[in-house]
Amino acid sequence: MGGIGIWQLVIVLLIVFLLFGTKRLKGLGSDVGEAIQGFRKSMGGDADAQVQQQQPPLTPQATVQQQTDRQA
Repeated sequence: MGGIGIWQLVIVLLIVFLLFGTKRLKGLGSDVGEAIQGFRKSMGGDADAQVQQQQPPLTPQATVQQQTDRQA
């Protein structure tokens, strides 16, 4: 008594699917995901964005130099 069981969760999820439909829930889920990504980027917690910022962009001269180094 006092806890939410598995059957109560199943019933709630079934009612949510019936009320909103899968298309609307899919759109809502993608919107929430984008909002979370934006929040992480603004807080500096996105490791991928930090790695990309630390690497200098490749210039055509640097690309040619890397290719000649590999051949030698």
